[in-house]
Amino acid sequence: MKIYKVGLPFIGMSSLMLLMSPLANAAEMSNMDHGSMDMSGMDMSDMDHSSMDMSGNMSDMDHSGMDMSGDMSDMDHSGMDMSGDMSDMDHSGMDMSGDMSGMDHSGMDMSGDMSGMDHSGMDMSGMDHGSMDMSGMQGGEAPADARSPDYSNGVPYGRFGKPVMMGSLPLWGVSVDDLGYQFDDDQINYEFDTWYGTDSNRVTLRSEGSIQTKDDKEIDSLTSLSYWKPLSIFWNGEAGVAYDTENDKSAVMAGIAGTAPYFIETDARAYLYTDGQVRLDLGAEYEWRLDQHWVVIPEVELTAFSKDDTDNHITKGFNEFGADVRLTYEMLSRQLAPYVGISYETALGNARDLRRQEDEAVDSSSVTAGVKFWF
Repeated sequence: MKIYKVGLPFIGMSSLMLLMSPLANAAEMSNMDHGSMDMSGMDMSDMDHSSMDMSGNMSDMDHSGMDMSGDMSDMDHSGMDMSGDMSDMDHSGMDMSGDMSGMDHSGMDMSGDMSGMDHSGMDMSGMDHGSMDMSGMQGGEAPADARSPDYSNGVPYGRFGKPVMMGSLPLWGVSVDDLGYQFDDDQINYEFDTWYGTDSNRVTLRSEGSIQTKDDKEIDSLTSLSYWKPLSIFWNGEAGVAYDTENDKSAVMAGIAGTAPYFIETDARAYLYTDGQVRLDLGAEYEWRLDQHWVVIPEVELTAFSKDDTDNHITKGFNEFGADVRLTYEMLSRQLAPYVGISYETALGNARDLRRQEDEAVDSSSVTAGVKFWF
């Protein structure tokens, strides 16, 4: 009986010590020093950390000198719990240069406080963290509903309604490139175009010509209605129908207009008339800006036809060449620009002989004055 009386307290004390040992170990981890720990010769390829509990206080653990250069390719950290306080852990000198290509961190829980951990000198070049859950750390991906598609965040637009990008709204514009008087020829020249649509699709009405101010006051004009669309950054395409009052015929029109290198405004338009005649108009213009208001604008034009038409004073090939130079002064936010200039026109090829036969001038020049504007 004495033996049992002595044995029971001993067994109870042993059980109590076994129960308290994990708590003591967890507390001891806060001051663990791994600075001189050498794991370089150990084979850790099959080590399993899946059930490792590191939830205790590890804030003062020092791994600065820990050498883990051995083979750790098959180490499994999938169930490792590191939710404890690791804010002051120092891994600055930890050597992990060994083979860690097969280490699995897919289920590793690092949701604890690791804000003060120092990994500045840690070499982890071979580790695979593809499935590692670091949702508790700063950063990561925003949730799918973090921002509403229209960026309103649920705030109403008020009485002004939902905002719309300017490029998607249908707009309109009018541009009068030339409205001037030629003193020597006693005629008014004009060129304008209007449009309605967006930056991607427009309907354009364009017209150019001259109006005689004496005798029969004849009007020569070429007017087109076309569909306009950008072809690239600097070039736009046009296609539509046209009417020429000079020969009283309609035509199908196609053309291209845009900015050539060195900021030369260039356009080329072809017209196919109902009688099979093809007309080609080429033009180029450059704005030489002297200062914020004064601008010199030289311009050249070339006209060619595919076949002879003596009734309308047309010969096959290049027929006319025109050039003018204008000095403009831009005002009212550059929307209005009066100008003065000189214009020159000459016939080319067989058109020169045709004009001489009909007692018409082959060359002509004139002083011009007028205005250009847009709104």
